[in-house]
Amino acid sequence: MSSGEVAARVVALTKTYGTGEARITALDEVSLDIAQGEFTAVMGPSGSGKSTLMHCCAALDRADSGSVFIGDQDLTRLKDKALTRLRRDQIGFVFQSYNLVPTLTAEENILLPLAIAGRKPDNDWYAGVIATVGLGDRLSHKPSELSGGQQQRVAVARALVSRPRIVFADEPTGNLDSRSGAEVLELLRSSVVDHAQTVVMVTHDPVAAAYTDRVVFLADGRIVDELRDPDRERVLEVMARMTAAADIAPSGSI
Repeated sequence: MSSGEVAARVVALTKTYGTGEARITALDEVSLDIAQGEFTAVMGPSGSGKSTLMHCCAALDRADSGSVFIGDQDLTRLKDKALTRLRRDQIGFVFQSYNLVPTLTAEENILLPLAIAGRKPDNDWYAGVIATVGLGDRLSHKPSELSGGQQQRVAVARALVSRPRIVFADEPTGNLDSRSGAEVLELLRSSVVDHAQTVVMVTHDPVAAAYTDRVVFLADGRIVDELRDPDRERVLEVMARMTAAADIAPSGSI
């Protein structure tokens, strides 16, 4: 449940790629608050800017203008070393492709960010994360010995183990079957409900969006709608409206 505090904020964020006639505006002065302790989905058609927004928020990419805050720190004002430290200590990231190190065990993959930072895990928190992801009997296995769903649960545990301020998940169920996808979504949901974690997820799936507290919809680099307490049907309704609006928009409009 949201505490009323803001975990992340973007203000008038603009990001472009290319130059001249090939210039594309991925984000067009986007402003958005992400509440602490909430599960937020970001949705939109291909090319709408949703992954760019997440990458800028997670300090994986820099915007052209505007501000990105994690807590009260403005990422756009941090030097590279401070930005690396903030990303390591306050941000967790779950990739669609898992991004596990194949030569390491599940446990070693989970603890890798802490090892790189020279930190030891909080034993109680670590035990709670492992119990939540349900991998206690698979910790000695390498990624090749795990199913896709289990690998993604390892990736989620890795994102949670450092107790970050916010976890970003980029299409975390995109490579999974429906059952494994549901397991990962329930895991993310429980991290919010049981541990007051803040999670932001990019997804194209209305079923996945229904696990969240809030859905933000992007089109052409702008926020065009949002839903609180979404369900699959309401998400589909908004998506259908967005498709209809895109179909009737005059050529060259934004």
